[in-house]
Amino acid sequence: MKILVTGGAGFIGSHLVDRMIGEGHAVRIFDNLDPQVHPGGKPPAHLNRNAEFVKGDVRDYEALKKAVEGMDAVSHHAAAVGVGQSQYAIKYYTDVNLGGTGNLLDILANHPHRVRKLIVAASMSSYGEGAYSCPKCGRVRPPLRTEEQFRRGEWECRCPGCSGPLATVPVRETDERLVNSIYAITKMVQEDMCLNIGRTYDIPTVALRYFNVYGPRQSLSNPYTGVAAIFMSRIKNDKPPVIFEDGLQSRDFVSVHDIVQANMLALSDPRADYQAFNVASGKVTTVLEIAETINELCGKKIRPEITRKFRKGDVRHCIADTAKIRATLGFTPSASFREGMHELIRWSEKAVAIDLVDTATAELKARGIVEA
Repeated sequence: MKILVTGGAGFIGSHLVDRMIGEGHAVRIFDNLDPQVHPGGKPPAHLNRNAEFVKGDVRDYEALKKAVEGMDAVSHHAAAVGVGQSQYAIKYYTDVNLGGTGNLLDILANHPHRVRKLIVAASMSSYGEGAYSCPKCGRVRPPLRTEEQFRRGEWECRCPGCSGPLATVPVRETDERLVNSIYAITKMVQEDMCLNIGRTYDIPTVALRYFNVYGPRQSLSNPYTGVAAIFMSRIKNDKPPVIFEDGLQSRDFVSVHDIVQANMLALSDPRADYQAFNVASGKVTTVLEIAETINELCGKKIRPEITRKFRKGDVRHCIADTAKIRATLGFTPSASFREGMHELIRWSEKAVAIDLVDTATAELKARGIVEA
């Protein structure tokens, strides 16, 4: 199969390219080498030499149209990533995530091609706040917490029906998506656009909603990347990881290798077609546990800085129900969190880590997104 991977030089895309080539597929990478992800705008050392590389931007219609030519499948991973940054770089995020996806779908709708599979990298951010159980009201989806609540140091969500305490439960694909950032909005709409055009033109399409992905090749110099990489960059530079709230907010962290597994299953199994799936470990990890684990495995004793401050739009808890992808595609997460952190640390020993967290935080504070 000939496969186009947009964003194929990036963190997730490059791992996927390696696996595709390992399984005998011919792969064309289309990537603009964004300097925020690739320092200096240079091709990364991990770029697979057996893949065809085309430097191009999904906002460039003609370049993308040429890249689609002759392809049997498209794995659409090109995107601007970062919740906080998206709240002020609004045009950039919408141009890349929505405009770029619009270009791809317009090409598939209006020009001859042989694409018979489209996979889009969707995001757990489109769920917003996670799902909860209330002893009185049952399963609920609370709204975002208020600034007044934050300022009182009340970090946990309350039941929207009775204001009582809540217990976290996994979020399902059928749950309403309660987007609360420009990034999340673009990822939700990107997913819906792909599924819509896929159904309209009989192009089997699959949306994979990634939860918090970690692993080697994640940029350690991008302050808007995943929290594991951000903490790694701080610790490598002998600085404390900066943690908002009380550190007990929880997420579902999934290895990039399991993300690749889900993509390959979706690519080959027609039972995935025209559906959205959570891709996650199904396990709960707090942000503080991430920092403490990296600290321990790096052999350092740098105490995390728990600020007890907040970022507007942050959710308290969000973990995944993975029953659908397990039952439909036989997906089974294989990497334990601790093993995955070991791998990330080994890789980071030779990786460049320019700590820009303070600069990014100052930018968010100046715009009122982070409490000053």
